[in-house]
Amino acid sequence: MYKFHIHTYGCQMNVRDSQVLTNRLIAAGYEHTDIEDEADIVIVNSCSVRGKAEDKAIGKLGLLCTVGRREKPNRIVGLMGCMAQNFKETIFKRLPTLSFSVGTRCEQLIPAIVERALKGEQRICELSNLDHELPKVVPECFAGAEQPVSAFATILLGCNRRCAYCIVPDVRGPEFSRQPQEILPEIIALVNAGIKDITLLGQSVMNYGRIGFTWPEEITSERGFTEPLPRLFEYIIKNVPELKRIRFTSSHPSGVTDELVRALKEFPQLCHHVHLPMQSGSDRILKHMRRGYDSEKYLAAIKKLREALPDISITTDIIVGYPEETEEDFEATRRIMEEANFDNSFIFKYSPRPGTPSSLLEDVVTDAEKQRRNQVLLADQDVRAMRINNQLIGTTTEVLVEGPSLRNQEKWSGRNSKNKIVIFEPKTEVAIGDFVNVRITSVQPQTLYGEVVI
Repeated sequence: MYKFHIHTYGCQMNVRDSQVLTNRLIAAGYEHTDIEDEADIVIVNSCSVRGKAEDKAIGKLGLLCTVGRREKPNRIVGLMGCMAQNFKETIFKRLPTLSFSVGTRCEQLIPAIVERALKGEQRICELSNLDHELPKVVPECFAGAEQPVSAFATILLGCNRRCAYCIVPDVRGPEFSRQPQEILPEIIALVNAGIKDITLLGQSVMNYGRIGFTWPEEITSERGFTEPLPRLFEYIIKNVPELKRIRFTSSHPSGVTDELVRALKEFPQLCHHVHLPMQSGSDRILKHMRRGYDSEKYLAAIKKLREALPDISITTDIIVGYPEETEEDFEATRRIMEEANFDNSFIFKYSPRPGTPSSLLEDVVTDAEKQRRNQVLLADQDVRAMRINNQLIGTTTEVLVEGPSLRNQEKWSGRNSKNKIVIFEPKTEVAIGDFVNVRITSVQPQTLYGEVVI
């Protein structure tokens, strides 16, 4: 039996695609291995959204197609995902010994492509025209594979926003929302496999059902929701009562509607955590970015969430060193981040993406200055996070156990509904997938520490 290994770079969408592909390959008769050296087939699931992720994928493929080829000349090496869609057939000029390259919305083809490659076919390229539906994922795709306690389920693919720095519409295509009757069997299959925590995915997930979509007449809302995303929450919760936690990402300020907030309040299964990318606090830069809001509108969305849900955890994405970003623009970002009081911030140094409007602007911010601004924002965030987390000392939080702590195998690790990592001392026997109450005794910026409350 041939063994396969998948390297995944990029966002949660790619993680989810790799999970589905793993199960497709297992169903096709291949064996999964976590050890690359054991694999007869190695697939790199790539990302083109940021230059750093793209460089990592290229570096890994370069090693597999050179040193790896000498060690295992018959190994199949494949590329999938955004980078494959972006580079198209030109990828074979850079990597002439690459076995295959498969674009987005084509992962269902990979088992058959692997079979062709094993028979000797070379340089196989399959690309999506990006205008067809997301390949259906049937429950059988999850049979036979060991699942963790949490998983992803894509509800919306692609994006129509056309932010000036972003290549996603070109590699993931236009927005397409899956029907609730197709999503539900996938959710049920995941829960039956032991999943307790599911994140609903979309490039702009709050846009679910807003474009080219008609809500099925036979699925009614008992709570009077009219917007597709809250109605989907209700539909899933009603039909899968065993599911303990539901998350969703990534969000956009325009999606923070009254109905969404009401759903967060009414359904205890919905985690009180919203990831709301801001990207910049400068109105001038936000306009350049084509984000569709200014700092005032962004803060209004934050205010609406916090007034309704005082305990909510809000995280964000920030880009530093955007072309033409001045020191004044940067200080505006620092100011708005402090006002928003984020629980956590994911900060990225700007990297131009070919073909995007921002790539045509003069990149006047040096790499050294980008690094400085990055470090300043990280330090600011640590101060904020400690201020927020210190308030949690002495409180009790429900934690979904994910496994032993990586740094100390005598302790356990998990996440609470606010998406905070919790490391704790067990006082009783615990197992992966258990829910335990943990009293917080100490904190760090990104981690809570405590002990199980019996």
